[in-house]
Amino acid sequence: MATFLLEVGTEELPASFVSDALHQWQTRIPAELAEQALTPEAVRFYGTPRRLAVMLDGLPLRQPDRQEEVKGPPAQAAFKDGQPTKAAEGFAKSRGVEVSALEVRDTDKGSFVFVNQDIPGRAATDILTELIPQWILGLEGKRFMRWGDGDLRFPRPIRWLVALMDSEVLPLTLENGSLVCTSDRISQGHRVLHPAPVPLRRAQDYVEALRNAYVEIDPAARRLLIQHQVEATAKTLGGVPMISPALLDEVTNLVEWPTAIVGKFDPEFLDLPPEVAIIEMESHQRYFPLKQKADGLALMPSFITISNGDPIKEAIITEGNARVIRARLSDGKFFFDADRAQPLDAFVAKLETVTFEERLGSMAAKVKRIGTVADHLCDQLNLGAQSRQHIRRAAYLCKADLVTQMVGEFPELQGVMGQKYALHSGEPEAVATAIVEHYLPKGAQDSLPQTLAGQVVGIADRLDTLVGIFSTGQLPTGSSDPFALRRAANAVLNIIWAAGLPLNLAKLLDTVVQDFAQDSTLAINASEALRTQLHDFFLQRVQTLLQDEQGIDYDLVNAVLSDGPKGPALGHRALSDPLDVKDRALFLQEMRRNGRMDKVYETVNRATRLAAQGTLDTDVLDPEGVIDAVKLEAKAEQAFLAALKTLLPQTQAAQASRDYDQLVAGLEQVAPVVSGFFDGPDSVLVMADEPAVRQNRLNLLGLLRNHALVLGDFGDIVKG
Repeated sequence: MATFLLEVGTEELPASFVSDALHQWQTRIPAELAEQALTPEAVRFYGTPRRLAVMLDGLPLRQPDRQEEVKGPPAQAAFKDGQPTKAAEGFAKSRGVEVSALEVRDTDKGSFVFVNQDIPGRAATDILTELIPQWILGLEGKRFMRWGDGDLRFPRPIRWLVALMDSEVLPLTLENGSLVCTSDRISQGHRVLHPAPVPLRRAQDYVEALRNAYVEIDPAARRLLIQHQVEATAKTLGGVPMISPALLDEVTNLVEWPTAIVGKFDPEFLDLPPEVAIIEMESHQRYFPLKQKADGLALMPSFITISNGDPIKEAIITEGNARVIRARLSDGKFFFDADRAQPLDAFVAKLETVTFEERLGSMAAKVKRIGTVADHLCDQLNLGAQSRQHIRRAAYLCKADLVTQMVGEFPELQGVMGQKYALHSGEPEAVATAIVEHYLPKGAQDSLPQTLAGQVVGIADRLDTLVGIFSTGQLPTGSSDPFALRRAANAVLNIIWAAGLPLNLAKLLDTVVQDFAQDSTLAINASEALRTQLHDFFLQRVQTLLQDEQGIDYDLVNAVLSDGPKGPALGHRALSDPLDVKDRALFLQEMRRNGRMDKVYETVNRATRLAAQGTLDTDVLDPEGVIDAVKLEAKAEQAFLAALKTLLPQTQAAQASRDYDQLVAGLEQVAPVVSGFFDGPDSVLVMADEPAVRQNRLNLLGLLRNHALVLGDFGDIVKG
């Protein structure tokens, strides 16, 4: 066993590429070593802005020997009259054996020549020499470059290679035109703090030798060091650091030897909305802002930056940082003051100059459509006059800040600035809050809008986008969703579920499609197929959210979305009442967890399978008119009918209140009666010879199936 080290030294790499490259190596290198039967005991990956490295601990020195059976030509072609032909001789030569080593064996396809070969394992060094250039040059990423006079491409020029098998250099060469990079045992330390080369006696010395040269090679250790430094420094200042995970990851891959440095800015800039200063510091300068308290956004006029330079030059670095942030914050203050010189509604007209989508018109046209969709939502929710007024005003103003100078400079602040400017313009707080909330959630883990106006405008905005983009034929594919339509549909459903909004989404989609079809200004296709596409798309999102986010078993999700046998689709029911489909799925999951599913599953599932041979519609629940009591020959049939009559009011109550515990309690009471119908001492043959008797019995089973369908299609549920 040996320890192998590969280090690829470069000019400063983009921070994002460091993490991406290491992730690619983590997937590729162990897999390719396993294919070569060279699985090490441990694989460690390292990276900084100037290097990518992998260390293989406990690497076998060579592959194990193996025996290989090789199939050759058919026996009749290899031998003629007991003598080898040229085919046999050629096969033996190609395998490096004598003809006498060939064996004839019978197979399903006839007799063939075989040879058993002992294949000696290759040295690990030979295999690594072949694999390593592919590991380096096979990395993928954005904005690769060429340098020198060669064709080799990488995010930044490669300057050195270290390849050590224990203490021996593994000879590697990367040729790039006239430039040749040859492997050695010489690494490089920190560019400023240790500019001298770092010779490595053994691969095992790598991590310690680099730390002695002011390079923390382990990204995880470097990230933790930065976090601790920021927290400790903030504590000395009496502040609370804002440590964004994304910023922490980026800064980790911007430095090799982190040093936390305090910077300051003029307190006058605290008059800016804190979101503006935070964006300036985080996104543009990679600074960590400081808050006065953990539970607020009030900032301190200080920040913490992570330096990769000489700590002795801290004063110079601090002065430079302060100069830069002052210029950035001054720009922010100018934009903020200029935007507030006029009310927010003055910007709405300028939305005519912003194109939403070529065939769907301007952003101003979209705002008008959002207002119309919001009205449909208000109608379904039966909202009062004041709520409608706030929603209409928020819909009118929700995109106005897109044409302000501040959002033009910082698009991340859309909605946030709209809220600030709305309040400054004297708009009601409910309107201002809805403007910022209608963008929520921005991602899978983001918070949802908490106010009714924010919820309604957010749904209206997304439905307009979904119907509009679908109408242009730009449907998302498995690998592409440029308009984030899946995220938009997920947001609509999550808002409805979280807020408990009693909306008929199917009807709402149909109404918006009809509005689009009647809008002569749009160059779109609003056919009946569009409605079907949108319904199917939303059903897919319901299925995904219930399984992935709610953790509901796939078969139970299928049960609440199934088309069911010969009746109205449960899928359409799901869109007509999104709150109900979630309740039913969660209820089924709880039934499985607490064991109640077992009490009714066999009975209902058996009834469902047999009822499919009948003709009873799936929406019939009342035995009256579908069961001929005169034809009930056995006591088991009569008991079945009596149980169904008792079950009817329980099912109707469950439908009205969505309290499915009542329904399941009724099914539990019916289950032993139905078991007797099937297998008891007074059991009957369902498929009786007499048509009227057979139909009667199938209708009994159909009624039970229909009652269960109120909860879900038990035919889709997998036992256990």
